[in-house]
This record gives sequence, C-alpha cells and structure tokens, in this order.
Amino acid sequence: MLLATTSVLAQTVASTPIPLAEITVAGAAPPVSGPPAGSVTVPSVAQQRAVVTATIGSVAFVDAAGFQNRYANTLRDVLRDTPGVFVQERYGQELRLSVRGSGIARGFHLRGIELLQDGIPLNLADGSGDFYQIDPLALRSIEVYKGGNALTFGATTLGGAINFVTPTAHTTFAPNILRIDGGSFNTIRESFQFSRISGPADVLISGTLTNSDGYRTHETQRTQNFNANLGYRLAPGVETRFYLGAYDTDQKLPGTLTLLDALNTPQRANPTAIGGNQSRQVETQRIANRTSFLLDVGKLDIDTWAIHKSLYHPIFQVIDQDGWTYGIAPRWAGTVDLGGYRNDMILGLRAFAGQNAARQFVNVAGQRGSQTLEALQSASNYEAYGENRFWFLPDMALMTGAKLFSSNRTYSNKGGFAANPTVQFGTVTYEGISPKLGLLWQPLPDIQVFGDITRSRDVPDFSDLAQTNLLRTTFVPLEAQRAWTYEAGTRGRIDRLAWDVTAYRSELREELINFSINPGLNIPAATFNAPRTLHQGIEAAVSLEVVRDLTGIGDTVSLTQIWTHNDFRFVRDPVFGNNRIAGIPDDVLRTVLGYVHPSGFYLSPSVDWVPRGAFADHANTLRVPGYALVNVQTGIDFKNGVSLFVDARNLTDARYVSDISVVTNAARVAGGPAALTAFYPGNGRSVFAGVRAAF
Repeated sequence: MLLATTSVLAQTVASTPIPLAEITVAGAAPPVSGPPAGSVTVPSVAQQRAVVTATIGSVAFVDAAGFQNRYANTLRDVLRDTPGVFVQERYGQELRLSVRGSGIARGFHLRGIELLQDGIPLNLADGSGDFYQIDPLALRSIEVYKGGNALTFGATTLGGAINFVTPTAHTTFAPNILRIDGGSFNTIRESFQFSRISGPADVLISGTLTNSDGYRTHETQRTQNFNANLGYRLAPGVETRFYLGAYDTDQKLPGTLTLLDALNTPQRANPTAIGGNQSRQVETQRIANRTSFLLDVGKLDIDTWAIHKSLYHPIFQVIDQDGWTYGIAPRWAGTVDLGGYRNDMILGLRAFAGQNAARQFVNVAGQRGSQTLEALQSASNYEAYGENRFWFLPDMALMTGAKLFSSNRTYSNKGGFAANPTVQFGTVTYEGISPKLGLLWQPLPDIQVFGDITRSRDVPDFSDLAQTNLLRTTFVPLEAQRAWTYEAGTRGRIDRLAWDVTAYRSELREELINFSINPGLNIPAATFNAPRTLHQGIEAAVSLEVVRDLTGIGDTVSLTQIWTHNDFRFVRDPVFGNNRIAGIPDDVLRTVLGYVHPSGFYLSPSVDWVPRGAFADHANTLRVPGYALVNVQTGIDFKNGVSLFVDARNLTDARYVSDISVVTNAARVAGGPAALTAFYPGNGRSVFAGVRAAF
C-alpha cells in the first residue's frame, strides 16, 4: 500500500555487494509482501531508492551500507563515487561542493545546492549553507537530485538538491553501534548509535566526536555532532517524528598559499592566518518535525523546522553572527487513475524565513577589537510547486511540472562606526516561475532512457548581496541567476554490466560569478552577474563484474569507472570573452577495482585522476597542474557484527592543488602570478584504520 501511495514506479535490481558506490536501476514496482522495514514517516531504504530512481531525470542514490564499514570523515568520502558531483577538500570539514557548476567560483561554503536532512531543509533562509552539521556516520542513505530534478522537494537551483537521510529505529543497521577510528594527523574519532522500538514509539540517538590536528599547520579540528529522532504512531497510517540535533565545530583555518608553496611545502599555513588566529567556530541547534498521513489516495507529509546558528569567525575581520531560520512545508504525493491511465502527482508548498544579526570587529589575534559593523539580514521565501507523471503507454511517461516562488532579501546596516559610518538599507524581491518538461522510456524493466528540459533560478544570498572589502560593507542588489537546462540520459543493468550516463547543457543568464579580492587575507569573495554563460558536460558511471568465482568459492572482482566532464565558460562576455570559468577542472575521473570474498574480506584499490587542473582566474592566464592519487581500502566484516578496516590514501604522497580561491586575472596581481596566494594544497599520504561493532 505504501509503495502505491507514494508514486513508486521502480524497483532496484539486486547486485553483488562490493566496496564501491552502488549504481541503482529502475523497473516496475513489485508487490509488497509483509510489512515494510520502515515506517510511515521514513520508509525502508529499498523504498527510498525506488522513489529516487523513479525520477524522470538524472539522480543518484547512495546506501550508507557502502561506507559504514569504511573510513568516511567528510562528504567527499560518501559522494566521491557519484558522477556529476564535484567534492573537493579545502581543510577539515570545509569543502567545495558543486553539481553542474553550481557556485563554481565561490571559494567558501555553499551556494546553488539545497541541502536537506530527512527531506527538511538545512540551508539558511537566504539559501546559504555549509556542511558542518552533516555527520557521515549518522546517515542511512543519500539522495542526489541534480538540477531541476530536485523539484520533488521544491528546489529549482542550478545544482539541485542532496537529501541526507538519517536512520530511525526501524531502518538502522543494528540497535546498538559503537565505533572508533583514526590515524594520520593525530586523528581520532568516536561514534555511538542507540535505538529502541516500544509499541507505537521508537527512538534513535547518535553522536560523533572528532579530534584532528590536520595535514597542515593551524588546521586543528574539534567537532561534536549529536542527532536524535523520536517517532510515534498516532493511529493506523498516521505517524509523527521529531528530529533534534546539536552540532559544535571549532576549526582552525590554515589559509591559502602561493602555487609554489602549495606544491613544495604544502603543510605550511598562510602567515596571515596564523597572525590573525583565523578560525571558524559554529554552534548549531536544530529541531524539526514530520507528521505523515496515509490517505485513501496518496500520502501527506507536513514538515516544520527551526534552526539556530551562532558563528564566530575571525578572518580578515571577526565575523560574529547569530540567527534563526524557521519554516513549514506540506507535501502530497499519490497515484490517480485518469481514464484508465496511471498518473503520479506531487504537490507542495514551502514557507520559510529567518533573521541573522551580523556584526564585525577588528581581528586582534582572533579576538574582537573595535566594532566595524552592526547589521540585520532578513530573508523570506514563499513557494508552490507540482510535478505530474502521466503514463500514456505502459513503458512511457510524460512529466510536467513547475514552481512558483517569491523571495525577499532585506539588509539593514545601522552605521555609526568608522568603517561603516552611514546607515544603509536595501531590499530586493525575486519572483518567477520555473517550468519542467520530460519524457521517460522504459523498454525493459531494468533499463531507462530519459530526457527533460528544466528552468532554474538561483537567488543571491547575503554573502553575495552584502559585499565586504577592507573599508566597508555595501549592499549590492544583484539579479537572480536563471538558466534553461537540457539533459538526456540512460541508466540500467544487463547481467554483469550496470551504467548511469547523462549529458546536459545549461544556458545561463546573469550567472552569479565570484572572485576573491584578496584570497591571502580570507576576504569573502565579491560577486557579479555575468550576462551569458554556458555549463555543459557528461556524468557517467559504468560498473562491470569482471570475474565471478575467482577462486571457485563465490568471490568476485568488479571494475567501476566514474567520469565527470565539465565545460563551463563565458559566452561573448565584454571582459572575459569565451574564456573558461575558473575553479573546477575539465575532467575528473575515478577508477575503482574491487575484490569481495564471501568471508567478508574486501580489497579495493582506486585511482583519482585529474588530467588537467582548473584555471585560477577568469582571464585564463594561470592553470594549476593535474594529478593522480593512488588509494587502497581493505577490511573484513565478521558475521558477529564486528568490522575492521584500513584506508590508505595518496600512497605516492603526490603534491597537488585541491581547490582555488578564484581571482579575475592572475597576471595583474601585485607581484605577478607567483605572488598569488589562492591555492589550497591537497592532503599528503595518510592512513586511517578503525573498528566497528554492531549488535
């Protein structure tokens, strides 16, 4: 019944478990026998996967079973095998996360992707976000909806949405889980998870403590993440679930280096970062609720949430902020009969808002000096969306959808300080409609071919609108970024071969392009609207089970190739012509060879390869070198629930640049390109190991 009422169109074809990211395949929904493993608010993992792969468009599903018994410390560790998702480490938990070039040149935090936890937004009301409250060890699955395919959540940004699903007592791997791991850079991490079911109630509590000195000087990281959820079945088909979270992060910042230093002395820290004791201290508390109703037709979810975030961030100045985000989002999904034809529908509303008190001070060795700014940032968003899939033939469906939105950003600078003496007030409202059209052909139960056209809108956040330099903060009323994206792809499985391949092209107007004013000082990047830009590429993953019964006892050897091709460029720009947009390399490849033994032993060597590095500037005068990293994962999963694992990374100790704070023209930097401090060196050789007990 649950499958029928949540628009499930697909099943997952079972595959031999290997220590690689799973490639999922869609097909016709099977009849359900027996009660599902999940509950009304959070269905089983198999049902979650089926809903994702029923999407007409490029999506991905990651089962946490693939990385729970591995060393997974950041989002890169859990998303690196997902084609089209570019995840690169800067330091500690700070990452560059980009899908299809979203926030391509932003050198800090996140823009252009909506992050959700259990289907409920994590981003602040202005659309900004970061990754500190996502604990890889507290996840049960990850759902990636690229681009306009995220309309199922009401998201229509260029990059789409990523939903991190935490376990409940009904979907967890075991009632009790204890884990400890660590290794290089004096890293140690302890984690626990406890869950129980009692009649109509269920509860799960988890926590992870991480301490690490980091690869570089002045990169010490201390994090404490706690998650809990409590579910209660109010009546047959009616359930409510509360989510609670507390996340504390204290991360020292090593800053950027020159290209020469990044490749030769990568463990150094920028002297300015040390002198200013630059760091990022974040305390976040989150409470959310989902109440679900199984109706005669379909299922209704009502989500409410509130997030409190306190930020103390000494960089070029001390950024001191405190704010709240809160919202409500009802959503209905169901299947109806239209003249004998199957018709799947999703309808939803979202209203969320927030205020952030933004203060700045002179940075005196990491402490507040004299105050330079007192401002209030207010954001509100009202959205209505819908998606319809009409099966006009047994193996073909037409998808239509649209989102209507109105978003306001209001900024009030109270003035009165030497750096910002005058009162400033700015407000801007962004409104529009984002339509969607697509077609799905399913010639065989295990094969899909799809194509779609989507419209996206990216509304600027306050990092774009309130731009800061050494002198003052100014409100810049930028235009919203808008784009038409065309994509075509196929996914499926034939015997030992599985694939997921998509080609896309996004034609953008007023793209929000960032550049660092002075990356060496960690000044937040300035933003401008580029009149016309183009993002296009290929997202491909192919997996082949090369050998079965290698030694005659049920063991397997599998080979997986992931390829993300990026072609992001200006189009007849008055300043940059048809140059490449800096920040992300053209090609990112990952090759994984996996061996699995029935005893639970596995061995998985891999190579991460970037043939040519990214440009450091939009003028395309400086490009970083490419690189290749050799890694090995191995371990054994015992039948009693104990797992041992070892993860060795960058075995050749390759020197490379993992990310860049992009500038407009490296040739015009004072001192020339050699003096440009805009580069984050990648981590050197490292080895991590751990033990996990599930009982």
